[in-house]
Amino acid sequence: MSGWQDVISSLMRDGLCCDAAVISMAHQQLLAAHPGGVLANMTQLEIQALLDRNRDTLLTKGATLGGVKCLVIRDNLYTDTHNYTMDLRTKQQENSDTCTNAITVALANPVCLILVGQNGIQGGTLNLKAFKMVRYIKNSMHQ
Repeated sequence: MSGWQDVISSLMRDGLCCDAAVISMAHQQLLAAHPGGVLANMTQLEIQALLDRNRDTLLTKGATLGGVKCLVIRDNLYTDTHNYTMDLRTKQQENSDTCTNAITVALANPVCLILVGQNGIQGGTLNLKAFKMVRYIKNSMHQ
């Protein structure tokens, strides 16, 4: 793949994701995002809060991505399990019948991937998709 936007295109291709983003770990800034998705609107503060090694606030108050509030389901982003993933779920908006969406965050140093599933797509499905892309990125970096 020639660039990070190509990674986004690849993640979106099969229709499992409704949004995706690539974030620089070193600069904690957005490198690429699905055009028109909420992740394209992520602020520097939202990214810093998501990637902060002090997890207390994130675990107690949740995360906000592109202005959308999310609940933390499982956080292994910086644990010794070498899993390097986090599962979130969008919060249901007040006075809304919209579904909530599963979100997977995965570290693929030097970047972090964020995948938002379509309605009905479970976190495990997103995790598998993220792991495949992480493996591809790591293999590409070592060639």
